[in-house]
Amino acid sequence: MAAVKPSNSGVRRPADLARPHGLSAQAVRNYERDGVLPPAERSPAGYRRFTEVHARALSAYLALIAGHGHATAGEIMRAVNRGETDTALRVIDHSHALLQRDRETLDAVQAAVAVLAGSPPEPRRRTALPIGALAHRLGVRPATLRKWERAGILRPARDPATRYRVYAPDDVRDAELAHLLRRGGYRLDHIADVLRRVRDAGGAEPLAGSLRQWRDRLTGRGRAMLTGAARLADYLDSRAGPG
Repeated sequence: MAAVKPSNSGVRRPADLARPHGLSAQAVRNYERDGVLPPAERSPAGYRRFTEVHARALSAYLALIAGHGHATAGEIMRAVNRGETDTALRVIDHSHALLQRDRETLDAVQAAVAVLAGSPPEPRRRTALPIGALAHRLGVRPATLRKWERAGILRPARDPATRYRVYAPDDVRDAELAHLLRRGGYRLDHIADVLRRVRDAGGAEPLAGSLRQWRDRLTGRGRAMLTGAARLADYLDSRAGPG
């Protein structure tokens, strides 16, 4: 028996759903199997009968991937298909909160880099500083530096003989940047994320060159989330039916 034709009362084959998105028919079958598409009815011969509702579900899922990633998009769609819309919306809220945190991190990095770029470079220190000297330099207590270390902000080495903390020039730079951000009211975990990005970039100056690309990526993510929300709302409306 031939597969059900899409002209039969709006019924669609896997290939009909897949083609507009450049997917394979097997990918559509896998999505149904994994629960990101609602279950499809079967013909007497066992062929899947997809409908316009499935087409909208697939469009929503692919749009959500662009903004939230595969795992989160799948979590959202499976919750919706279980009838747990509130759970799906909570997942979306959490994803938006992560985007907001990334924006705040970028703002913090830009502010810190701008301040550092406007400061005259200091002579490169050849020797490391002990914790007391660095604390005095920043005007904080040694206990504060130890707290920053526990938060992942600082990573001082230990003197092989005494086992005391010693802060290399890069550690001092990180401490100065952390002190600046702390005065700006940023949380310790937020500052640790900023410092990780500075280290990965090789310092504050190289990082400044990538900030525009970073912001463009966040903007793209935000726009993709808007598109995903619109497609998901369209899918929810199609599930509700007339009225």
